Amino acid sequence: MKPDAYTFLLYARKWPILGGLAYFTLKLLGAEIPRSVKFGPDCLLLHGGFGVVIHPKSEFAERVRIYPGVTLGRADIQLPAQESAFEGIRVGADAILCSGAKILCKQGILTVGKGSVIGANAVLLESTGENEIWAGIPARCIGKRE
Repeated sequence: MKPDAYTFLLYARKWPILGGLAYFTLKLLGAEIPRSVKFGPDCLLLHGGFGVVIHPKSEFAERVRIYPGVTLGRADIQLPAQESAFEGIRVGADAILCSGAKILCKQGILTVGKGSVIGANAVLLESTGENEIWAGIPARCIGKRE
């Protein structure tokens, strides 16, 4: 499948009748993106998004780029979901989530700022500002995007 087909499936998950089929097709192709995840216009699941896992309480603004192996989820998985203080993850417009990036939130809402880049294999544990570049384990701000 071309990247356009993956993006089609990403948005087709919201359709009332065929949405479940789109969700399971993505799952078979290696991307776990629940139907409750919201995407703004023009988001891309690049290179098929193989290995992408996104928590159901995640939201994406417009033009976000998601590369293979990206994970968004809870940082306190040792707790039952009902005991967690996790509320969700929000990704701002024009953000880039590079291959293997892990975005993990323990409490409240973690925000990836508008235009921010989360580097390959980075482990982000805190919110970012706008147009920041984050890398490392744990991730730290290493610069600004022009």
